Amino acid sequence: MRRTPLYKAHLANGARLVNFGGWELPIHYGSQIDEHHQVRHAAGMFDVSHMTVVDIHGPRSREFLAYLLANDVAKLQRPGKALYSCMLTEQGTVIDDLIAYFLDEEWFRLVVNATTRDKDLAWMERQGAEFGVSIRENSGLAMIAVQGPQARDRVASLLLASDATAVAELKPFTAQHFGELFIARTGYTGEDGFEVSLPAGQAEDFWQNLLATGVKPCGLGARDTLRLEAGMNLYGQDMDEDVTPLESGLGWTVAMKDDRDFIGREALESQQVNGPGRHLIGLVLEGRGILRSHQRVLTDRGEGETTSGGFAPTLQKAIALARLPVGAEAACQVEIRGKLLPARMVKVPFVRNGAACEGIL
Repeated sequence: MRRTPLYKAHLANGARLVNFGGWELPIHYGSQIDEHHQVRHAAGMFDVSHMTVVDIHGPRSREFLAYLLANDVAKLQRPGKALYSCMLTEQGTVIDDLIAYFLDEEWFRLVVNATTRDKDLAWMERQGAEFGVSIRENSGLAMIAVQGPQARDRVASLLLASDATAVAELKPFTAQHFGELFIARTGYTGEDGFEVSLPAGQAEDFWQNLLATGVKPCGLGARDTLRLEAGMNLYGQDMDEDVTPLESGLGWTVAMKDDRDFIGREALESQQVNGPGRHLIGLVLEGRGILRSHQRVLTDRGEGETTSGGFAPTLQKAIALARLPVGAEAACQVEIRGKLLPARMVKVPFVRNGAACEGIL
């Protein structure tokens, strides 16, 4: 398995390591539940150095990304502005989801999922050939996500006074270079915070400095429960090459108001004519039980299935994302170990700012 530059730091902090897509990464450091609450109420940090950073260079970089992505990079006009998007097949299904950063007119940065690295790079190279762009994986970087209501103050405390003020004032979905640190106000937990990219050789020192400020290390387990409470899709579970963004609660990431040609547009326009027959929605189990992926869901409009599920520490309830027939009544049943248990459909997110959203409990 591959190891990140923070491997020794994980061992020193008592991490339990697991295989995640060929990477040896911490699932937790003792208590997944404690780590979850640490992020909701203070600040936690995650090693996300396994994520793939791809730099796009060339005079036609913007034109290339306008064609490659379902969301429109024309929205990115100020250096450092970021955009969440899906990258689609010609059939409109999801190859991957990613964040695109505009650095200058000849330099964009994409951050894509680790488990889809090979196919993503191959697809980009294939589509980018006619645009003459350079597509280069930036493998010399590590990435640390610092998340939680205290995250900004903790990161700012490690910087020079002038930089501390600037980083504290970063708007959501913007990024800026601070020396060799590339700090983006983004994340995958539903909480405020940053994702910090930096040279691999500096990662352990930065990790230890964060630890000294009171930021606690957190593993993949807490990252998953946090993103699930925030209603965020996980590639390979809630979306993949079998479904479109319109079936995955990601219609808001598809920009079709103008005549821009992008990969998958024609297929999505066809699906829009009658509307997708199914959509992604939240489920709350009414009683006791465990929700997992691929459980059968019975509704008054037919069957569907859960795509992600688990126990929500903030809510003290079992929740899930499920792909269900459009128009079904809110009351439904989930098959768990041969029994049909009552559940209720809800809008996501389940949790915002550390508390249950309206109508969840």
